[in-house]
Amino acid sequence: MKFYRLFSEGSRVNQFICAFLINVPVFAYGASIGWMSPMTLLLQSEKSPRGTPLTDLEVSTMAAVAYLVCIPGDFMMALLGDWIGRKKTLMLISASCVATWVTLLFSTEVWALILARAFVGIAMAGAYVTCPIYTKEISDDSIRGALGCLIVVSHTTGNLFLYIIGDILKYRTILWMCLFIPTCHLVLFMMMPESPSYLVKKGKTEEAVRVMAWLRCKKVTDSSVTTELQSLQKEQKNDEGANNFLLKAIFKDRTLSRAFRLAMVVTLAREVCGAVPVMNFAGEIFAIASKENGLILSPNQQAMMLGAVQVAGSALASIIVEKAGRKFILFTTSLVSGISMCVLASWFLAKDYELYLPNWLPILTLCLCIFCDSSGLAPMSLVITGEIFSFKYRGTVMATTMATASLADFFQLLIFKPLVNSIGIHAAFYFFGFFCIFMSIYVIFYVPETKSRCLEDIYDDLNKSKRKPKVPTAA
Repeated sequence: MKFYRLFSEGSRVNQFICAFLINVPVFAYGASIGWMSPMTLLLQSEKSPRGTPLTDLEVSTMAAVAYLVCIPGDFMMALLGDWIGRKKTLMLISASCVATWVTLLFSTEVWALILARAFVGIAMAGAYVTCPIYTKEISDDSIRGALGCLIVVSHTTGNLFLYIIGDILKYRTILWMCLFIPTCHLVLFMMMPESPSYLVKKGKTEEAVRVMAWLRCKKVTDSSVTTELQSLQKEQKNDEGANNFLLKAIFKDRTLSRAFRLAMVVTLAREVCGAVPVMNFAGEIFAIASKENGLILSPNQQAMMLGAVQVAGSALASIIVEKAGRKFILFTTSLVSGISMCVLASWFLAKDYELYLPNWLPILTLCLCIFCDSSGLAPMSLVITGEIFSFKYRGTVMATTMATASLADFFQLLIFKPLVNSIGIHAAFYFFGFFCIFMSIYVIFYVPETKSRCLEDIYDDLNKSKRKPKVPTAA
């Protein structure tokens, strides 16, 4: 396939176009997640399109099955990405999104609803394994953070899109609109190139050069393209002697095991910051807060409000990540999220003792938590994990961290309500708050800055375990 430079030499426009199309399946996945909010209300009402309202057990099964499928799906996507390539795997993600909406259009029976959500689990796995890896591998160092944040922007925008149309359009109209997006993506993405790293791995050096030249809007003979190719070849050569069982090889290597531990911590910090239960507990918090101040929001309006906060946070992350750096953003959002969770916990505790605290406080802390998650904890964990491993290990590590995250989300949602009922909601939110504050301290001591740095420099920092820690500052 030939690629043509339609823009001035050295332009980054082709990278932005490719990254945008890579993240369209993430938008489609975000829409499928957002679909549950307005459609659950409809499917459990007397106006249900299936005639008979769904039971709570049926809705819970629909919600949980995506996370269960996602766990093996993470490893499947990692294997497929290394076997058939990033491009074909990405198109498989869009195909699973198509299958979701076709199934829902075909039937409203319970089995069809659950099967459709199982397809969402495949899209979920690909969205957070294949898409960040693919985006990283087509981006040059100076913009890989900004492009890496597009995954969270796409996800949150997909959520908000469905919250809005779910409130104003009919059931089947929504399904047709959602089917249109991944279907168009399957056609458009045929024109996009494969990842240069994958092409080098497969020995397709000439094609890799052409792809890099197209992505960088430069000639194939440009010295910077040659230098980048040599860097990829060096990376591949360094991985040649690695053990076939990649996790074993990671744990046997001191530097790799430190990088893996770092990836697991930043991933779990994203999941245990309180955002997941907060999103599920938002309705009750809004209901309590609105009792005395006249703030009345419907469940869909609450979802739209929080969706807008998520989009704003993820967009801000994409804008400032290359200026402020990964470490500063992760430190700041962890600290602010921790403080906001502790304040929210204190508000609930004060209510138990009939003490007065303003009713707008839980809404503010709720929005702060969601904003910090989408502007720092979520995008930075993905960007950093993608930047601290070479091609050989990237898919395995991303799959392992995402599978762990899915498992954490599943159990968190499973035990949150019983835990709240037994020890009080304030205890749960204090736990989230202290965890986030701990994470901010961990960032200072153990997380290296990865902005615009090569793998060797990042590993040098990881190996300097006794260096004096510095509080991260914005660049």
